Amino acid sequence: MSDSDRFDSNPVPTKQSFETEQVRHQAFTKLERPRELVLVCPDFKSNVNLSRIVRLAGCCAIEKIIASGNGKIDPTIARDAMTHVAIERRRSLLPVLKKLKADGYRLVGLEQTDRSTLIHDFSFPRRTALVIGHERLGIADDQLSSLDDIIELPVYGLPYSLNVVTATTMAVYEYCKQFPSG
Repeated sequence: MSDSDRFDSNPVPTKQSFETEQVRHQAFTKLERPRELVLVCPDFKSNVNLSRIVRLAGCCAIEKIIASGNGKIDPTIARDAMTHVAIERRRSLLPVLKKLKADGYRLVGLEQTDRSTLIHDFSFPRRTALVIGHERLGIADDQLSSLDDIIELPVYGLPYSLNVVTATTMAVYEYCKQFPSG
């Protein structure tokens, strides 16, 4: 028997090797402690963005979002997160940032600036208020100057920036990666 007879160079996978059981909508992972991450959102131009951020917060067990403006939350997008995430509405975010800082939160902006730190090099404090910029205008100058840190996500192609929800999702993922148990 030759080697070519003993070994099939193009083995056909058996059906068994591809069988996988779908386990969507399984019980969520319990945290050892509540997350100390607050999302601070501007008055977004699109209600879809706020709705998606509410859903993100729910999936990541973030208990609180502070948002300016009167953006409506679409329940078909936010889904069950609407019942688990407290959404505080404020006219202006600058007083909110001052209060969060007084309460011991580190104010971390998600923005591209000349003093931004790449997210790969940033260690989140457990008690973080993540300040998100407006989808077109970014973080307002008065808010920008009150931040303790500014992080940015590297962009490797065009356009020069990510969608606000995509960027927020990536930053929240990095925070959760650094504090996996809450």
